[in-house]
Amino acid sequence: MCGDLGSLSTAELETGRSFRVSGLDCAEEVAILNKVLGPTLGGTEHLSFDVINGRMVVADGASSITSDKIIKLVATTGMQASAWNADSAKADQATHLRRQGLFAALSGGFWALGFLYHIYETGLGGAVRLFSGHGQNPMPLPESALFLAGIVFGVWLVAPKAWASARRLSPDMNLLMVIAVAGALGLGVYFEAATVAFFFSLSLYLESWSVGRARNAVAALLDLAPPTVRVLHEDGTENDMRAAEVQPGAVFIVRGGDRIALDGEVVSGIGGVDQAPITGESALVVKEPGDEVFAGTINGEGTLHIRATKPASDTMLSKIIRMVEDAHSRRAEVEQWVAKFARIYTPGVLLLDIAIAIVPPLFFGGVWAYWFYNALVLLVIGCPCALVISTPVSIVAALASSARQGVLIKGGAYIEVPGKITALALDKTGTITEGAPEISDIVALKDMNEADLLAAAAALETRSSHPLARAILTRAKGEGIEAVPATDTKTVPGRGIEGIKDGRKLWLGSDRFAAEKGFAQDIPAKTRDRMEAAGSTLVVLGDETGALGMFELRDKIRANAKDVVARLHAQGVKTVVMLTGDNERTARAVAAEVGIDEVRAELLPDDKVAAVEELVATHDFVAMVGDGVNDAPAMARAHMGIAMGAIGSDAAVETADIALMTDDIGKLSWLIDHSRRTMRIIHQNIGFSLGIKAIFVALTAVGMATMWGAIAADVGVSLLVVANALRLLRARS
Repeated sequence: MCGDLGSLSTAELETGRSFRVSGLDCAEEVAILNKVLGPTLGGTEHLSFDVINGRMVVADGASSITSDKIIKLVATTGMQASAWNADSAKADQATHLRRQGLFAALSGGFWALGFLYHIYETGLGGAVRLFSGHGQNPMPLPESALFLAGIVFGVWLVAPKAWASARRLSPDMNLLMVIAVAGALGLGVYFEAATVAFFFSLSLYLESWSVGRARNAVAALLDLAPPTVRVLHEDGTENDMRAAEVQPGAVFIVRGGDRIALDGEVVSGIGGVDQAPITGESALVVKEPGDEVFAGTINGEGTLHIRATKPASDTMLSKIIRMVEDAHSRRAEVEQWVAKFARIYTPGVLLLDIAIAIVPPLFFGGVWAYWFYNALVLLVIGCPCALVISTPVSIVAALASSARQGVLIKGGAYIEVPGKITALALDKTGTITEGAPEISDIVALKDMNEADLLAAAAALETRSSHPLARAILTRAKGEGIEAVPATDTKTVPGRGIEGIKDGRKLWLGSDRFAAEKGFAQDIPAKTRDRMEAAGSTLVVLGDETGALGMFELRDKIRANAKDVVARLHAQGVKTVVMLTGDNERTARAVAAEVGIDEVRAELLPDDKVAAVEELVATHDFVAMVGDGVNDAPAMARAHMGIAMGAIGSDAAVETADIALMTDDIGKLSWLIDHSRRTMRIIHQNIGFSLGIKAIFVALTAVGMATMWGAIAADVGVSLLVVANALRLLRARS
């Protein structure tokens, strides 16, 4: 049974020797392989595992040992290893699942035949007595043979693991079940032994099936990008090529209704592209020459000619897929707790079982057969199958469904925290506002006109990608002003930019920058107050003689910002703080309109880190939301970093713990709900598993439980927690 669905990073996948391990189904197998292989390899740090794909990697730094020797050592655990083959991995997983299904079906088939034979021999009344009498009535040889066949097929796949567990004196759930079956055979209760064997093999199959469902939800992302593209060559000819063979710079054609195979830039054509596979937003986004497009998105209309900018292995979609797969290595606290608990719980059940079998007969005159039977009942109900599968399947399902919603969570460790957030720090530009400011006014302070001011400002900002720079360049382009790049440009962090144009030293930046240069008196107080009161950003252009002019830039507040902040408060986020390098009055005007609790303005990157540290010191869980690049230091200092609008930004996806692939801040509220829903389902599963088992342990201790009740409870709870966990694959919008 699974207690962990993976612990292998992308970097580790690319180094060392990889093996496909048949039977590697859970954290217990990982512990076994570490114990058996670790000493030979020079330590367990040389072993890594991807349980969800049944993969083991031996690092290059391990002690010298042949692959054949590794395969032989794995065989001593009851598992089988072979050299990893990526092309056949999916087929191997399907074969493993079919094999489990076949043995479960054969076990169930012979069990059913034995039961039908009993009805044929004794009638329905005999069938009832078979249940009520624990199956202890003498059985005809054909009936016993049918039940025995069901037992053999039911334990066939787990018997090697159980034997290996017994030899290591390290009990696991496979050993518990095999002992229960063997004990039932010893009592002559073939029917109950066959029932235990069948349902245990069925539960193993259902577990693999449920993990496969979660794995397929991730693998479905791979199918978003088509495997081939129609490449347009320089001579005008076209031909189909495998996407993996197309190099950056090649131009390919995407017709209306087709999926885009590679990240790229539109060269010609106009079309509405559905970016839902990446961002979770289904509204069509108009793409025209110069716009960026992403693999896996759908061209809704028109034909686009696109120049590939990245190879297939490095597209935004491939990064998302790798990160979702790697996410299994960062296990949630509750998942780690379940795994640790199971390691203590299983030997504990075996010890309690021994006590129930021998204490009443030895000290209280109990009947040996009766209490031995009760001990077998405890073994069945004590199997921690439902407990250890409930959490990892829930985590994988939650990660996969959030990815489909355009929210990339980098691991189970990060799926718990959003539901606990008590303070949220937000960058202003691009988060609370749209991040696309426009020049609303230009004020000349000396003998320069608006066109000259725009030309000078554009010259300084030509090579900048800052939103304010884009606003200036857009306005200059709109007025037909050619931006000739200034020379010797130098960015002053948190202040502005300096450079030389036509032999004249110019500077452009905030009014604070102007004040630091000694030109605060050049800025009309009345004009500055008006701009700041309106929530605008003031940018001053000057030279060595003083301020030459002022630009008023206004960034629209997002339409849903106020509602989102209100929802965050309703969800229990006590403090929402805005961190910005903008001036105090502008920041407070925006905060007042949106409903933000606190404002920290005129901050440099280091100041943002200090502000987050203050929040961390006074709040239980602090999240920092930023663009994933400039805000990276502050995001790293918070308990959780969330990249806002990460689409198109590789750095944002790489840096944050969680990346919102669209710039919709409403996803923050969705993320908190999703986190809490996931944890509710996990806690429900743990409660169901432990609660039912506790009831049956108590009943067994007083001799009131039956094997049938134990089987029904164990299988029923396993089915219940799997179904409950898989509900998370249907993410709520």
